Amino acid sequence: MSVTLTEQAAKHVARYIERRGQGQGLRLGVRTTGCSGLAYKLEYVDAPSGEDVIFESHGVKVFVDPKSLPYLEGTELDFQREGLNEGFKFSNPNVKNECGCGESFTV
Repeated sequence: MSVTLTEQAAKHVARYIERRGQGQGLRLGVRTTGCSGLAYKLEYVDAPSGEDVIFESHGVKVFVDPKSLPYLEGTELDFQREGLNEGFKFSNPNVKNECGCGESFTV
């Protein structure tokens, strides 16, 4: 299994890194928070950690820390625009329940 980006998400990340003028990819992780227990965290990577597990999808590297990986195995990250709103959408096969606001989840 792995963590992947859709083509649309990869294009968005690549454009953002290009505008920033630096970066090696996107770090995806989870943190404990919210009413359901876990929330996604995203950040751009300038220098990878020695422990990161690295996946590549559509030419973009996705870095995942080993503690987050069991919660993220098989996740696909998409970037969607709906009207004036845009953002990343997570398709995680491990999620058992999500809170009403969509900010946190349980596995």
